[in-house]
Amino acid sequence: MPAHSPIPNIPGQELTDQTIKSFLSQRVADLCGLNQPKFPGSQPVSFQSSSLELLETKDFWVCEKSDGVRILVFIVMNGMTGNQEAWLIDRKERYFSVQDLHFPHWENRGNPLGETILDGELVIDIDPKTKSETLRFYAFDCLVLNGDNIMKKPLLRRYGRLKEWVIAPFHKSLQDFPEWKDALPFEVVAKEQELSYHIAHVLKVHIPKLQHGHDGLIFTCVETEYVPGTDEKILKWKPPSENSIDFKLELRFPPSSANHDEPDYYAKPEFLLYTWLGGEEYDFFDMMGMEDEEWDKFKESGEQLDDRIVEVTWDADNGYWKMLRIRDDKNHGNHKSIVDKILVSIEDGVEIDALLARSDSIRSAWKNREQNKKSNQPPQQTQQQRKPPPQQQQGGQPQPPTPGASRMSGQGYPITPGYGGQASGQSQGLVAGLKR
Repeated sequence: MPAHSPIPNIPGQELTDQTIKSFLSQRVADLCGLNQPKFPGSQPVSFQSSSLELLETKDFWVCEKSDGVRILVFIVMNGMTGNQEAWLIDRKERYFSVQDLHFPHWENRGNPLGETILDGELVIDIDPKTKSETLRFYAFDCLVLNGDNIMKKPLLRRYGRLKEWVIAPFHKSLQDFPEWKDALPFEVVAKEQELSYHIAHVLKVHIPKLQHGHDGLIFTCVETEYVPGTDEKILKWKPPSENSIDFKLELRFPPSSANHDEPDYYAKPEFLLYTWLGGEEYDFFDMMGMEDEEWDKFKESGEQLDDRIVEVTWDADNGYWKMLRIRDDKNHGNHKSIVDKILVSIEDGVEIDALLARSDSIRSAWKNREQNKKSNQPPQQTQQQRKPPPQQQQGGQPQPPTPGASRMSGQGYPITPGYGGQASGQSQGLVAGLKR
């Protein structure tokens, strides 16, 4: 696997007004159908041998697992100012206001898109020739579109709406107003997906073109709804030796020789890993190892390690857990239930050769399901019987926003529905670009 990419800082201004934050988080919860405010993003489970059978049972897509920061983009109309605002939400449930993002309505680019929630990863891409860095948001899902909760729809339709009704109009608006492109806080693209049996294509074609690090594959079921929290139908594959776990790290220094009641901060400490039990509770899991040379570097840097979340892997050669990186994008380490599953995936993991060897049988099972669906379909309607497609509203030429649009005003809440209207019609280009 390639080296890790630098983890980007989330751009924009962090929201500190607790009244507005409380309202926004409750609004996100309401839009997503949650009982209480929380980060609504779905989380994968680790791949294990039984996952191969699951890939044969249902239709999945596959893509590379990027190095980056998981965020939701919340597009919302401020009812008082009449301006569209864009907020970035991370897993710590922090809200960041970003400027100069303009999302138009897909039927009329002269109107702004209403309340919409996108899921994806913020990644730093590095040009291999110039070494210039570009911040990009790779969107892979859509939870809410123009005020409509679409989480119950299968990924096939959610992704279609994401590409055709959000990303495509966004890019067209940049063509309408080229000056917007120069002011973007980051680029917005749809993450490339392939059918699950095209694993080799992802490895040989997609991954070599990447300008950021990656550490595995993500398989997502296209037939099922969006699940906040752990989703058993999203599979995170890594080579068994590279499966990682996030723990809270605590440093325990030996007592000073001069005073046994005081710790010796110049000595090398013990590195204790703690598993999250929920709330603020943690339980000791194991010790982490660190070579003297690596510890000396940390001492020289002055960076604090104590009480931080760290990502670790099992080093079979040395027989200890070793640190990959610090995860300041997370409030807590993995929950004990997740840790237990990752441990199983480490012992019962699937190597890449076994995964590739299963591609043909995954493809055969997919094609059989496809054929069965065709056989069970009702007779096709004749041209006379078919209903005409819904008429799209006629929009004028897109207009640039009024001065001050998308600015964090600190006023204007509660939020009223945007002027873009509700989603209508059928998703188009659902699997455009996917190899068959």
